[in-house]
Amino acid sequence: MKQHLDRRDSSLRRVLAGSGILMIAGCLLLAAGPVVEPPADRASKDDGWKPIFNGSDLDGWVYKEKGSELGVDPSGTVKVVDGVIRMDYSNWDRFNGRFGHLHHEVPHDRYRIRVVYRFTGNQCTGGPGWAYRNSGIMVHGQDPKSIRKDQDFPVSIEVQLLGGPGSGKRPTANLCTPGTNVEMNGKVNTSHCTNSASPTFHGDQWVTAEVEVLGNDSIVHYVNGEEVMRYERPQLDPRDPDARSLMQQRNGEVMLDRGWISIQGESHPVEFKSIEIKPLPAAGGEPEKEPAEGS
Repeated sequence: MKQHLDRRDSSLRRVLAGSGILMIAGCLLLAAGPVVEPPADRASKDDGWKPIFNGSDLDGWVYKEKGSELGVDPSGTVKVVDGVIRMDYSNWDRFNGRFGHLHHEVPHDRYRIRVVYRFTGNQCTGGPGWAYRNSGIMVHGQDPKSIRKDQDFPVSIEVQLLGGPGSGKRPTANLCTPGTNVEMNGKVNTSHCTNSASPTFHGDQWVTAEVEVLGNDSIVHYVNGEEVMRYERPQLDPRDPDARSLMQQRNGEVMLDRGWISIQGESHPVEFKSIEIKPLPAAGGEPEKEPAEGS
């Protein structure tokens, strides 16, 4: 994993240098531009979408940060302010690799998830260069109760969310694969990160990312309603030690057909003003399996 992170770090530093961006030290959440109010009405509609973030608190979610036990937020990083979830690093002195993930309470298998997000302010001191304006939606993730205390990322499929540095190209809704692989064009893709076809979003604008997850069949990424990436057969990566541990618990099975959803904190302030889910029927037309506690 470190080799992948180093490559991403080096690549982004070149992008930032080429665009004349000066990385500003500090962990303050300094919002640029006008504050955009979240939607007043989060009630479910007849189109099947329902909120899994209630706009008031983190009920139904649990935080896991590297170096801390599940449910412990030592620096008060995740909070709900003015109806949005904030990953806020204003209480941090230095990042020190403490990647965090806010996990939804139950697993899902076939669904669409839609989030509205934006990046704000300045990256926390000590955050990796590649983590500048970087977050993610993790799907088919491992049970948060099984994540090691010092584990960087949950084994999962990551829909990587990126913001532009002010100029140049930097697509969002990319694919990253902590402990996993997928198939593209009939072949297993072992690249850690693969870019989507999305445009770049500079500044602090709100962006809508949507993911269609069909069990072990296919996963499709959308940005502002446009398809930007698709792939098939998400699976555990036997090269990864955490994935191998999960394979042992699954009697060697590598294919992933369900799992937990989480949103990511990687050292840059990010906000989520809505998170909605739409259950989809199984291949045979049956509704999504009812999530079971601990399944």
